[in-house]
Amino acid sequence: MRISARSRYLAVAAAVCAAMATLVSPAQAAPAPASCAADQAGGPGIAAAPFKVWLAGDSTMANGSSTCPVGWGREFDRLFNDDVTVVNNAVGGRSIQTWLYESNVKSTKDSAGECVVSPRTYASRWAGMLSTNGMKAGDWLIIQFGINDGDRNCPRHVGTARYRQLLSTMAREAKARGVKPVFVTPVAAIRCSGSTAVGNRGFVNETIAQGQVDQVPVIDLHQRSVALYNSLRLCPNNGNYSQGAVGAFFCNDHTHFEAAGAARIAEVVARALREQGIGLASSLR
Repeated sequence: MRISARSRYLAVAAAVCAAMATLVSPAQAAPAPASCAADQAGGPGIAAAPFKVWLAGDSTMANGSSTCPVGWGREFDRLFNDDVTVVNNAVGGRSIQTWLYESNVKSTKDSAGECVVSPRTYASRWAGMLSTNGMKAGDWLIIQFGINDGDRNCPRHVGTARYRQLLSTMAREAKARGVKPVFVTPVAAIRCSGSTAVGNRGFVNETIAQGQVDQVPVIDLHQRSVALYNSLRLCPNNGNYSQGAVGAFFCNDHTHFEAAGAARIAEVVARALREQGIGLASSLR
């Protein structure tokens, strides 16, 4: 049986307080020292038990390369206290379905227009997270898909109903293990309408709606990233992503991030945790 750091601390604290009590005769009995009372009650001064934040998503979240692209998930760990470990299982090029089922998603569609999945056996990354060595009670799971899912062709194609079903499945599996899920809408690419950055992703409304159904908090990173681009005045630009402010933020495309851009997006996610009162925020630095 795994014993948490908090449980070990409380056991040691109780033993120390008991030993102190034996030094006082019954006639001299006095209330327990405040520190003992607080420790036994699990009050102030108790360090939080270590836990993990698991990330599931695509290239905009993935660790990426040493230079470009860098996903915001690689920059996320540094924003947390030492009791938190971020495990980034995001993988470039994946829709929610190919992330879950990988090569079991075929290149053909069924009569409903969805990619055939056969056999319906989870890929090793998700199966591992669901195993006894994976996610534990008290952990968090942050899920961000919706960029590659809009592909018209299999294996990446995912219809809106199927997308919501798979989001719900991931949330349900997490909750069954005492893990707290958070949905994140797809981060925006940079697209300008004159001097204004505008939204450009699908599956935003579907992510928000499924969060409401499943009672899972949703961070609208799509809207928040567009707001960030406007605050940084990344529009207008000449489409050359190798220079200027937009070049410092994005790789030489309109989608993927330089390390500096990834760090800013990670900070946007952290700010959303705080502003929305999501419990994970209490472990941010």
